[in-house]
Amino acid sequence: MQPSITHKPAQVSLKPSQLYLLTFLRVLIGWHFLYEGLAKLFNPYWSSADYLMQSKWIFSGLFKALMASPTLLKIVDWLNIWGLMLIGLALMLGLGERVACWAGAVLLLLYYLAAPPFVGYNYSLPQEGSYVIVNKNLIELAALLVLSVFRTSRHLGLEYFLNRKKVSSAIQAN
Repeated sequence: MQPSITHKPAQVSLKPSQLYLLTFLRVLIGWHFLYEGLAKLFNPYWSSADYLMQSKWIFSGLFKALMASPTLLKIVDWLNIWGLMLIGLALMLGLGERVACWAGAVLLLLYYLAAPPFVGYNYSLPQEGSYVIVNKNLIELAALLVLSVFRTSRHLGLEYFLNRKKVSSAIQAN
């Protein structure tokens, strides 16, 4: 007979300063995503083709195949632009935070896999903030994973107001 193990996760209680700082981080990352999406949307010459073409690591074949097909490239560009903007808006507004955090983390992981900052990998496109293995994509990815756990939008964001309205409607219905 196996012992029954019931594990209930501890309720995390944040101090106001912690909540405000995590919310500030969420909004900053949201702004970064939204800005990057808008910059690509309003630049008629932007395409992910150059970035994909320079891929050198484990998925370089896949990234180059996406770039080689004009139809797939347009789809990738569209998904990239709108993904950045929607993730950014969700993070800034505090709506669908967990989904936005995970979607953003996946997108950043794809950027990292396409152009990792490894020694000996030289790219013709400028790489900002590369420190051998760690770059801004990896740092922002880690920050999104942290935010996905703390769910600040339940306290400071549209999710708070929507959940409050649901609770109030449920109470009135009883």
